[in-house]
Amino acid sequence: MPGDNAKKALIDSLNGLLADFFTLYLKTKSFHWHVAGPNFRELHLLFDEHATELFTLTDIIAERVRKNGGNTLTSIASIAGKASIKDDDRTKIDAMEMVKSLRDDNAKLVKAIRAVKDAATAAGDNATEGLADDWTDQAEQRVWFLTQTIA
Repeated sequence: MPGDNAKKALIDSLNGLLADFFTLYLKTKSFHWHVAGPNFRELHLLFDEHATELFTLTDIIAERVRKNGGNTLTSIASIAGKASIKDDDRTKIDAMEMVKSLRDDNAKLVKAIRAVKDAATAAGDNATEGLADDWTDQAEQRVWFLTQTIA
């Protein structure tokens, strides 16, 4: 039977993932608002689609934290304190640089999701394990789409 330390590690990893999802959501949405250039329409729509996917999962991740007996992130400061994905405050950025940045961040997200799955396995939380597989697939698809955009 998993111990309290495994459960705490899972809660911590889920909150880190939640922070990364919020950070990547906002970065993706900002790029959606600020993209310009010859691929404007395609990228504007792609970034919005990706932002919607990311935001949709934030509630599911937060509820996994609560279902495991933990507290979720409560503020922008708590998100910033846990996120491993970095903000980008620029409003003037090359469209392909945006694509590459989002591709790389989604690849980081895949690694973070896999760490959550490992923590869920250690904690005996098969529900989070199963969800992590879906989250990984979605993040890998975003990486693929973004990679093909610059290929």
